[in-house]
Amino acid sequence: MPEIYDVAVIGGGPAGYVSAIKAAQLGGRVVLFEKDVVGGTCLNRGCIPTKTLVKTGEILESVRRGEKRGICSAAPLSVDMSRAVDYKNGVVKRLTGGVAGLLKSWDIRVVKGEAEMAGEDAVLCGGEIYRAKSTLLCGGSAPAGLPIPGAGGPRVLTSDEILDLREMPKRLSIIGGGVIGCEIATAFACFGCRVTVVEMAERLLPTMDAELSEVMKKSLEGLGVAVLLSQSVKEIREDATVVLSDGEAAGDSVLLATGRSANLTCLGVLRERIRVEKGKVVVDEHMRTTVPHIYAPGDINGRSMLAHAAFKMGETAAANAMGQNHVCDLDLVPGCVYTLPEVASVGLAEEEALERYGKEAVAVGRFPFAANGRALANGEPEGFVKVIADKRYGELLGVHIAGPSATETIAAAAALMAAEVPVGEAAEMIFAHPTCSEAFMEACADALGMCIHLPQKPPAMIGKST
Repeated sequence: MPEIYDVAVIGGGPAGYVSAIKAAQLGGRVVLFEKDVVGGTCLNRGCIPTKTLVKTGEILESVRRGEKRGICSAAPLSVDMSRAVDYKNGVVKRLTGGVAGLLKSWDIRVVKGEAEMAGEDAVLCGGEIYRAKSTLLCGGSAPAGLPIPGAGGPRVLTSDEILDLREMPKRLSIIGGGVIGCEIATAFACFGCRVTVVEMAERLLPTMDAELSEVMKKSLEGLGVAVLLSQSVKEIREDATVVLSDGEAAGDSVLLATGRSANLTCLGVLRERIRVEKGKVVVDEHMRTTVPHIYAPGDINGRSMLAHAAFKMGETAAANAMGQNHVCDLDLVPGCVYTLPEVASVGLAEEEALERYGKEAVAVGRFPFAANGRALANGEPEGFVKVIADKRYGELLGVHIAGPSATETIAAAAALMAAEVPVGEAAEMIFAHPTCSEAFMEACADALGMCIHLPQKPPAMIGKST
């Protein structure tokens, strides 16, 4: 008789390897299938590689700005793309090796190959059938294509491919002004590439707070990036010219940064039984699909295509597969953009809060990094912290940060919101000084009209956006 596992996991990305470890921690016998290298898109082709290259660009930009501090650099600064890619690959290898070690430490069997469902309790991989009481579909996602002429041309790159370029193009056109587009634009602009970003919406980062979009546009333009908004793409010519609804964008290479689509190949013979809507697997709050004992955490369900959300979804699915009853709440998932400056957000945008609660019921507090001692000492005065709160109960509804350490500070905001700490209590907490994080506390105080380090406001302006 073949071995029957408690849990089978298809895919070794953030949702997959985390759920496999969680199931093993709960006493399950687990098998994990991975066609490539454990770590998925995040470690191999997404989060980690992108942030490594952005950091390289940040170091270059910091040295360029160092002249004001008395730092002298006689030779023009440049980047050796081949060495930069080698360094990035070293970081990736160390992390993926770490994940492999974790799986081994929990006695999780890892089978290399592309796997798919062969029945409710059967997985097919490499011509063999593996049986499990529960299966987790963690197929992840892939770069979404663009249905326009020329999108498959030789000079058109996906977000996967551009991270391995060993020769930097002189000109790069990026189609898509979301998180991926803005991060790649930042890195390559710092490297010295002439970058153009094309976005169909009327602003960059269209799913985030509007003020963050304004900061992002100013930031990219400050790096020399041309930002073209409200533009649809008609065609990509063989010479990498992007034909727009209003003009053209010339370049040597084109990056398609138009989002990601779920990988559904793991559904196999259950493709007609597992409910799929708009290209995503439908799951409930327990991460269950419409087929008993089959779960689908991570990008494949499209609820939140972020690695940290996938971690939580994977843990939830694994716990339920092992007989527990966990619910996955994704209301307070921070969104982070690793640019110069960084941008981070959690909860409701200001527009959403005003629409949901009404203008008179919402208080808005802001604190600029130009008034923050650490930010000024760092030479990073751009940006702000914005806090949105309910006036009646003081509930923190949303926090939005553009500035230094934004992606770190947002964790404190998300934690306080999850603990339902009211804005008044957050304003009275002691934050270390000088730190960039204390700007969050100051913004909370400003929502109450009690910020110590901002000038006094007229009563009519307290708690209102400026």
